Formats: sequence, structure tokens, C-alpha cells
Amino acid sequence: MTPASDEHFWVLAERLCAEPNVTRSTMMGLPCLRCDGQFFGCLDRRSGELVVKLAQTRVDKLVGAGHARPFAPAGRRFRQWATISVAQQDLWGDYLAEAMSFVMQAPDRSPDPRRGVSPTPTRRPQRTHR
Repeated sequence: MTPASDEHFWVLAERLCAEPNVTRSTMMGLPCLRCDGQFFGCLDRRSGELVVKLAQTRVDKLVGAGHARPFAPAGRRFRQWATISVAQQDLWGDYLAEAMSFVMQAPDRSPDPRRGVSPTPTRRPQRTHR
């Protein structure tokens, strides 16, 4: 992470946190922002890049145009998340505003009641030895 990108993220975050429904939080150990409890943006501390939640079609367009990369921690791609490079810091505020608007317009913003509840354990089929 570059100190400049960290500082820039927090300047933008402070502006957004002036909104009553926006709060600071963490997601997978990354500093992030939530709107009404929904994650919408975070800073990847390893790379210093911005990560935002957008519609999958928007993410695909940004990636296809070379303006973003898919967010894929540990190799698993998050379809509605895009990574915006440090070179585009001048656009981070716009991307964060777009991401906040996206999560505010999501059809069902209620928390998943199953979150935090361990799934029912399933048994693996017994192997038969031949």
C-alpha cells in the first residue's frame, strides 16, 4: 500500500461518512465503507487499490475496457466487485459514489438471516473399499 493511496481513501471516506447511513467497517481485514450495513467500497492494503461493489454488468464493462480488474482474493472472483488502480485515484470518489448508489438501490437490502449461522453439517458418503 502506498501512503498516498491510504490517505486519499480516508479523505474520501470522511466525506462519505458525513452521510448518516455510511459507516466505517472492515471486510476480510480490509478497511471498508458500508451504507445501511451493506459493503460498497474498501482499500486493498497490499496493493493500495480501491475495491468497489457495482452491478456485475458494470464491472464486466470496466474490466473489458481496461479501467478495472476483477476483485479476486485468493483466486476467487467476486462478480460484483472491481479493483480500481492507484493510477486512477482521481476517479476514486466517483467510483465510491457509484458503488454507494448501487447498494442503496439494491432490490433487497435486508441482511441475510442465515448469516452468522453455521450451516447444517453434511455427511460425506462413505467410501466402500474394494
